[in-house]
Amino acid sequence: MDWTSAQLRSLVELTRRGTVTAVAQALGYTPGGVSQQIAALERAAGTPLLCRAGRRVELTDAGLTLARHAQRILAAEAEAVEELERGRGTVTGTLVVGLFATAAAEILPPALRQVHAAHPELAVHSRDMDVDEVYDAVASGGVDLALGLDYPDVPIPRDAALRVSRLYRERFALAVPTGWMEGRDRAALADTRDLAWILPSADSYYGRAVRTACRRAGLEPDVRHEVTDTAATLALVEAGIGVSTVTELMLGLRASRFDVVRLRERIERHVVVVCRASAERRPAVAALVDVLRTVTDQRRQAHGGSTPEAPDTRQP
Repeated sequence: MDWTSAQLRSLVELTRRGTVTAVAQALGYTPGGVSQQIAALERAAGTPLLCRAGRRVELTDAGLTLARHAQRILAAEAEAVEELERGRGTVTGTLVVGLFATAAAEILPPALRQVHAAHPELAVHSRDMDVDEVYDAVASGGVDLALGLDYPDVPIPRDAALRVSRLYRERFALAVPTGWMEGRDRAALADTRDLAWILPSADSYYGRAVRTACRRAGLEPDVRHEVTDTAATLALVEAGIGVSTVTELMLGLRASRFDVVRLRERIERHVVVVCRASAERRPAVAALVDVLRTVTDQRRQAHGGSTPEAPDTRQP
């Protein structure tokens, strides 16, 4: 059969997501591109693989059969790539990394410099994406690995096909317009009871994590502005619109003038690197993960961090 890995991956993703649009978002294609891949796969297989079910599509019996085999084919392909890379004796190839905005601005540039210096034959490409989407992007093969975030208060569900390694912890502080808490270097969440808040939507992991911490402290935050973009949030705090939570990594995204007040409550997020279990032993993937760990260790230490995090590789 004359088919490609991209076509097989699109078919496998349809079994997980149910719509061509969702597959396109996960893999970084256009919906038209996914439809063309499936059509080409049907021609190669010589039989229909999909049927319409309202606004969704369902796999035919032939489609389900091929999807099962496609998973094994893609896994075997990953093993072959790993063995070939090991046989070269040097770290080579191309990796696509998924990144959220603050990681792209603060972690990617030094990581690329170090990768180029240590592994000149390794090409790293990047895709900026919503931080809550990086896990799906890695699982689907849309990217080879990704920098993501996890929250102890609202853990992101684990996929058995993924490996999640913690790079370091960040503790949240309170970003407060200048003068709102003048003379204070520490505050409790309860002190914001009469203040306006700027937070992402409660549908996001970050938004849920902060709301959970506030409710544990006995208050419901008065969220006046739901904002996803970190730079926009910092600008609104600077303009005196309301308060928000920030970390050291977030503060590096935009030069801002407001007060940063330590929180009495401990609210954390973990910066993590995510890769597929089938790819974690690839020399290229392992080399890039090592560089990302070195860069984040250096960054934390430069900002007064403690000893480096011990690797915390988790799976369900």
